[in-house]
Amino acid sequence: MRKILVVEDDKEINRLIRDYLTDNGYITISAENGLDAVRIIRDESVIDLVILDLMLPFQSGDMVLQKVRGFSDIPIIIVSAKSMVQSKIDAIRMGADDYITKPFDLDELFVRIEAVLRRSQQKSSGEGKTLLTYKKLTLDRNSGTAAVDGKSLVLTGKEYAILELMLLNPKKLFSKSNLFESVWNEPYFKEDTTIKVHMSNIRSKIKKLDDTQEYIETVWGMGYKLSD
Repeated sequence: MRKILVVEDDKEINRLIRDYLTDNGYITISAENGLDAVRIIRDESVIDLVILDLMLPFQSGDMVLQKVRGFSDIPIIIVSAKSMVQSKIDAIRMGADDYITKPFDLDELFVRIEAVLRRSQQKSSGEGKTLLTYKKLTLDRNSGTAAVDGKSLVLTGKEYAILELMLLNPKKLFSKSNLFESVWNEPYFKEDTTIKVHMSNIRSKIKKLDDTQEYIETVWGMGYKLSD
């Protein structure tokens, strides 16, 4: 099932959207301010689409959009009372996938969601690819093998799964809990050092084959991402 985050500070509108989407087969979660929205998008293991209001408490929808585009290419549909053409242009330029003006029809919103998800799936970063590449690193998803600069990279199953997840989402910043729960499919405990150890092993193995550049960057206090 697809999961959609509804970011809307009006509780009634938030509930109406979530009820409608739930009735149509989606899993929904919600946020009522911009700070929570960014945190949820960063920490949740899988969110397929975000419905984002622009006028939010603590942090505006525009700021949320800018921040999220710094670490994720998750599809985002703006739903806002701002009806000026310039507002729509600005949002699209900042990375929004669609823009709907309030008041809106729930059926129209549903059609827009389906269209954006369809486009996202078609252009998704690697979901349909058998070969994933990043710098000199290559993962062959058919054979389950990896190489750096043409030289075999020997990985454990979990190490391969971590790299595959990161290469499928090259702009995403992964928290430790995000990685652990996605790869191990178990709850993450804060004191667990499993991810740290696996990351250290992955880096060490890659470095032996290519010591000219970094592949995985640690973002202090937040998690890991592919190095720019």
